[in-house]
Amino acid sequence: MELLENPVRPYAWGSRTVIAELLGEPVPSPHPQAELWLGAHPGDPSRVAGGASLLDVLNAAPEAQLGPERAERWARTLPFLFKVLAAEEPLSLQAHPSLEQAQEGYARENSAGIPLDATHRNYKDPNHKPELICALTEFHALVGFREPVETLALLRALDVPELGAHVDLLAGQPGPDGLRALFTTWITLPQSMLDELVPALQKGAVALAAAGEDWVLEARTTLELSERYPGDAGVLAALLLNRVVLHPGEAAYLPAGNLHAYLQGAGIELMANSDNVLRGGLTSKHVDVPELLRVLDFSAGPPPVHAGNPEGEWRRYDTPAEEFLLRSWEGPEGLTGRLAVPDAGARILLCTAGKACVRSGEAAVELAKGGAVFLGDGDRGVEIESAAPGTRLYLASDAL
Repeated sequence: MELLENPVRPYAWGSRTVIAELLGEPVPSPHPQAELWLGAHPGDPSRVAGGASLLDVLNAAPEAQLGPERAERWARTLPFLFKVLAAEEPLSLQAHPSLEQAQEGYARENSAGIPLDATHRNYKDPNHKPELICALTEFHALVGFREPVETLALLRALDVPELGAHVDLLAGQPGPDGLRALFTTWITLPQSMLDELVPALQKGAVALAAAGEDWVLEARTTLELSERYPGDAGVLAALLLNRVVLHPGEAAYLPAGNLHAYLQGAGIELMANSDNVLRGGLTSKHVDVPELLRVLDFSAGPPPVHAGNPEGEWRRYDTPAEEFLLRSWEGPEGLTGRLAVPDAGARILLCTAGKACVRSGEAAVELAKGGAVFLGDGDRGVEIESAAPGTRLYLASDAL
């Protein structure tokens, strides 16, 4: 059982308050803080007492830390990456590859001699990146392609003559193939056409938002994105996606190929241990259109949103991914008695509110707000023996 020191990623879209407040640091922070990483990803692993990285700890004794069967199943690595995400501004429009696509792409770029830190590199590792986002605050996102019939209704409500031919393109083929055709058209438009279409779209969005009827949230999103990313093809592409609002405790699962963009809010993010991102717009970073089109899933429909299922005193958020499983526990009145921490190989326990005492055998650690502890496979029968009123805990493990 090891207390963790976890790195903060200072991306420009991050918050100056959420992570600083979580960690008990001065607010506002000097720079935007976007993600708190908890795990053993080679790009930025957590550290244990004494300064060793969690990656080194696992490499030194994978069977002991993961369990023999899990060490074999997960190639002697921690299979998940655990994050606190705090978005003050929209993230890029992006998708993640399947395992097969990631392995092939990683090998291909290695063979081509592309350095891992090259700005035009797509695949940082050979792993896929399905992910779960669970809201800590009200969380706004664009997730997956909307049903084409509904998107046609939105485009017609916007009433932008300059988009007439594009509306007709989707209307003539209102299914996955039509979505692919329209998305491909938009993301490959020359800048001169984007410089005409995006301002025209802005005018339509202003009128639609002012009408105060259907599609107001979508119209406002279009205006926000076009103001931040003028002339960006991602502003058009965002019109094709489901607009989702998660309330605290609600979660959405994003499989491989799901085009998405987180807009604003704070959440717990749990994913396979990968940093592979293929961007599609709303960014100044590298956009590889052919590679993105190769991995995108154009199947349409609203993403399932759920608040977890009871598991004793915990709530668990099941997904199809074997690499990760998220559990949560909240104690408005504190803890009476003891709370058992499920045994499941390697785990990371995070406290996002209040404080708790965690016991493993004869060892006990105080887990304050923002604190996290790593539990290896040998840490069995772990219990929360006390927790202050208002304590909230999140437990990450694999799903085996």
